[in-house]
Amino acid sequence: MNRETACEAYRRLLVQYPIVDDRRHFLNFHNPFETLILTILSAQTTDRAVNAVRDTLFSRYPTPEELARAEPGEVEPIIKSIGFHRTKARHIVETARKLVSDFGGEVPQTMEELQTLPGVGRKTANIVLSQAFGINVGIAVDTHVRRVSKRIGFTDSTNPAVIERDLMALFPHEVWRDINYLLIRHGRAVCTAQNPKHDRCVVADLCRYCRELRAGKPPDEE
Repeated sequence: MNRETACEAYRRLLVQYPIVDDRRHFLNFHNPFETLILTILSAQTTDRAVNAVRDTLFSRYPTPEELARAEPGEVEPIIKSIGFHRTKARHIVETARKLVSDFGGEVPQTMEELQTLPGVGRKTANIVLSQAFGINVGIAVDTHVRRVSKRIGFTDSTNPAVIERDLMALFPHEVWRDINYLLIRHGRAVCTAQNPKHDRCVVADLCRYCRELRAGKPPDEE
């Protein structure tokens, strides 16, 4: 897909899913520390499940210093409803300790430094940089972004690193912050994994997946 068509798709999605009060996220965080911790917890888990433990977690451990003094076993019961809660409890405690020991209790503001924290890969780092600091060095690729990007034709790959590069090449830097949000919204509301709602899709006429369906060709959903 060329940039002109991609940008037309972006404009339509922005109309369909307007950004209200500059909010482009689904987790209830209020500062960079909360952004980091909740994003780590959100891996392979619904945002609703993460938001449900937010208040209890941060009432007990409101700062990196207080979480750093905890043991993972003390955190586990608070986040037990979240998938992989034992691993994530260990990750967020170790992350808090590293924030205190290596970064003066502050969340770092570079991709390289963020990825030194336990449980933080490029996707999480992209989200933290964008949502906490307004720094956009890339585009976070989650399961919705991956699926919708491939279907529409923004990418031919299923590899998150390649998809991110393809999206960055297609869209101007000033809208990178929007892309993740819009594709997630579209993936949840319309372009669902099962039974996508083509009749409600504002980019159906631009979409490779729809075009292949109309042509009787089974779409490639790898």
